[in-house]
Amino acid sequence: MTVGTLFHFSFAVDDLDRARAFYGKLLGCPEGRKLPGRADFNFFGHHIVAHLAPEEVVGYMGRTTSAREKTPLRHFGVVTTLEDFERIAGKLEQGGAEFINRPAVRQKGTVREQMLMTVRDGCGNAIEFKGLRNVADVYNSD
Repeated sequence: MTVGTLFHFSFAVDDLDRARAFYGKLLGCPEGRKLPGRADFNFFGHHIVAHLAPEEVVGYMGRTTSAREKTPLRHFGVVTTLEDFERIAGKLEQGGAEFINRPAVRQKGTVREQMLMTVRDGCGNAIEFKGLRNVADVYNSD
């Protein structure tokens, strides 16, 4: 397999078993190498590493992305096609994920119209999913 670039993100969790249950089992992200105190995942084509470091978990408290949003300022996620978004939303619903923001249309009527949802991963982090007709429209400034 030839890959030009991958995004890499390393983050703290308070429980590796819950991280494996959320990212591995619920979302279906394949786990890579297994080393003590961490779990590597293929997060929709990108490399993320959950490190067991409860004292470093930022959590869900603190500022939100705006005055009207519930999404914590510190979050990460993935931008997908609408079809993949619906599939992921179904998995999260069926798996009993804790939603911060349930799936909803945002920026309606614009080129950036999207489905958006934010969930808790069960180990201290907020994960956001965006679904667009054309994924590259996330960069569109119109």
